[in-house]
Amino acid sequence: MSPPRQFHPAARLLHWLMAVAIVAMLFIGVGMASTVGGARAFLLPAHRSLGVVLLALAAVRLAVRLTRRAPPLPEDMPAWQRRAAGASQVVLYVLMFTIPIVGWAMLSAGGYPVTLLGGVRLPSIAPQSPALHAALRHAHTCLALLLFGVFLQHLAAALFHLLIRKDEVFASMAPWWRRRRS
Repeated sequence: MSPPRQFHPAARLLHWLMAVAIVAMLFIGVGMASTVGGARAFLLPAHRSLGVVLLALAAVRLAVRLTRRAPPLPEDMPAWQRRAAGASQVVLYVLMFTIPIVGWAMLSAGGYPVTLLGGVRLPSIAPQSPALHAALRHAHTCLALLLFGVFLQHLAAALFHLLIRKDEVFASMAPWWRRRRS
């Protein structure tokens, strides 16, 4: 069986859905951290609920990724770029799981319930502790900033393949681009 030329449709759907949701989360998180009053009252539960949704989507995405072959990278791509691509994907997956779990543990340690928009309350996953809450809050912020940096690197690599190398890597995740160029 020959390798696929594009990612599986479920992988593409999850990729773009999560990309939009992650960017929204980053902006909601910054807005939430720098706002008081009415906007914060809306942003806080939205951030918590979207974090739980992203955690669930990450699990589905990982399952799809483990069961569906990815298209191969171009054969003429240097080995260091292949390794960097693989490493950045691993880092993205680790962060997609770690950030919401750290956020959930942070809220648990602070004694704050994780209540989703529909009123569903999640169980606590960490003991209440002001020191642990502070450490997890710092970790959550640092991990979110790292995610933003890795996201920018991922975007830069995609644009590099699209605009500089002009290979099929971008089109493997964005099949509409291939049709538009043809």
